[in-house]
Amino acid sequence: MNSRVGKAILSLVIIMLPWKISAQAENPVLSDNPSGYLLLDKGLQYRITKSINSMYNFDFPTAERDFAVIMYQYPEHPLPDFLMALGYWWRIEVDVTNTRFDNIFIQYLDRANEKAQRMFDRDPKNKEAAFFLAAGYGFQGRLYSERKSWTKAAWAGRNALKYMELSRGETEFNPELLLGDALFNYFSVWIPENYPLLRPVMALFPKGNKQLGLQQLETVATNAFYTRVEAQYFLFRLYASEEKRPYEALQISEYLHSKFPNNPYFHRSYARHLYTVGRWTESVKQSTEILERIDQRQYGYESNSGRYAAFYVAEYYNRIGQKSEAKKYYLKTVAYGEESESQESGYYLHALIQLGKMETEAKNKVQAKKYFDQVKKYAKRKHPAHKEARDFIKRNKL
Repeated sequence: MNSRVGKAILSLVIIMLPWKISAQAENPVLSDNPSGYLLLDKGLQYRITKSINSMYNFDFPTAERDFAVIMYQYPEHPLPDFLMALGYWWRIEVDVTNTRFDNIFIQYLDRANEKAQRMFDRDPKNKEAAFFLAAGYGFQGRLYSERKSWTKAAWAGRNALKYMELSRGETEFNPELLLGDALFNYFSVWIPENYPLLRPVMALFPKGNKQLGLQQLETVATNAFYTRVEAQYFLFRLYASEEKRPYEALQISEYLHSKFPNNPYFHRSYARHLYTVGRWTESVKQSTEILERIDQRQYGYESNSGRYAAFYVAEYYNRIGQKSEAKKYYLKTVAYGEESESQESGYYLHALIQLGKMETEAKNKVQAKKYFDQVKKYAKRKHPAHKEARDFIKRNKL
């Protein structure tokens, strides 16, 4: 199976899930909990809010101490194990190519699923149990699709879809469940638009509405208790890429970075969006801070974030004509790209092209040829960087 097509299929399954227990609540609704579901216990929600805020801010020891207390109080409930798994997912999210957290992430999800399954077996009408099973299998499928373990991902995705349907119908869970509907509405249209070969597959699903999906996502980002941050995460990614609304993407990433200043994913996204809208000096400031945090070995700041940050700084210096500084940071981009094994990434390839041009200007054609050969080695032939490297070599007789 083609990896992009396979990932698109699995992404459809995963994005349909109501991603649970994943955001801070700033204005919790104080109401009774007639269902008896732990997720709707308002006192516990306050405690979860503090813990999850710590988790999003990459203060995992604080978050996990709180999760451990919940685990002690509710040893048979899937919530604490799911929260622990979620913390490891965010460690993975910073650099999805790194597999060192895969096993413990899956172990916590397996434990959460086992407990939820026991709840479900005792009462097949238990919406909370179905709620956790849908989310648990969904996250498993998402990781397996990243690892190209398509059989495992498909199995997890089928289970996730089954329990997602069973979790519907409990109005107290809204707007949390609306996130799943929003993502389905958006991506069930987006996937056939971008992957024509999948149109027959998508015909088997209900017809989506991309604009409605975006509106629903905005509603969740504003009103949800648990899924607020996840909705904001999806929104800034869609605004930045698919919807071509860079200033709105910047607004969300700026908020998330200010709320969770030690989250490296939000930090580099903020730097990226500043760069995209032309606020280069501010992007350089944020990028330099990212690089300093990497040098200081601050938790979560690693080579993948360094590749982004170094590139933005390099581009800035190149624009203002400070070639020696630009070269320094392009070399950092390349070094971080190799450390994170991201040689096929656009930033890595563009940095090599710029270095090749600089060496050509310096009459160092041998070194320039090496840089362009690296581009040809790592870029696919249809990639714009591959064509640019070929054309430059030909024009300059390297």
